[in-house]
Amino acid sequence: MSGFRHVVLFMWAEGTTTGQQEEVAEKLGELPGLIPEIREYGLGTNARVNPDGYDFAVVAEFADRDAYLVYRDHPVHRAVIDQYITPIVAQRAAIQYEF
Repeated sequence: MSGFRHVVLFMWAEGTTTGQQEEVAEKLGELPGLIPEIREYGLGTNARVNPDGYDFAVVAEFADRDAYLVYRDHPVHRAVIDQYITPIVAQRAAIQYEF
């Protein structure tokens, strides 16, 4: 199998509540049902097995770069970012690559 993968990591701002974090996970978890270009989608909270690290991760797979771009720019995805993620994110790291 080959495709295009998007990995994003978030560090939540100090004072972010568990409820806000759960809301982000819920809203992101709805995206595969709304954006057909998503082939695989996983997300989760850091298990804290190792010290440091980011708080939350999303790994998304697409057929190709163009499918990723549809997801990236999709209004529903942008709304989740603007309404739920941006207000509570302190740091973000992301990478996209072909596999």
